[in-house]
Amino acid sequence: MLKPIDFGNAKIIVEMGAGDGVFTRLILAQMKPDAALLCFEINPIFCEALRQIEDPRFFLIEDSAEKINEYLLQMNLEGADYVISGIPFIALPNDLSYRIVRSAFKGLKKGGTYVQFHYATILKRMYQTIFGNLAVKFVALNIPPAFVMICVKQ
Repeated sequence: MLKPIDFGNAKIIVEMGAGDGVFTRLILAQMKPDAALLCFEINPIFCEALRQIEDPRFFLIEDSAEKINEYLLQMNLEGADYVISGIPFIALPNDLSYRIVRSAFKGLKKGGTYVQFHYATILKRMYQTIFGNLAVKFVALNIPPAFVMICVKQ
């Protein structure tokens, strides 16, 4: 999930569906001191776990990832270099999934990278439609095996 991130140049990273913070902590450990990590999470139990993270570069946003652009604007940030997502889109209504991924696309800087974690490739078309490109990496060592979808904003 984090392999596509160039931490040496990443200023703004957005994590959508941060869960209990597994990737969040790994991202923070590799981020530069002047970078920022905006984490979107709506599950109150996960938010409680995420509130335990004490890092001035970390911003927990207890709201829908669909609002990424509102928060980037509110924080006076031009756009994200990377959007990392663990949102289980397969479990969401199709129209909501498209709205969230379109918002992520809009929130990325040109040349920015979107990375999505999935257990199936059934939603490949959504990413191809929105980004116009898609690379799929199979992660056999994950339990269960998973797929990482990677798109770049052209």
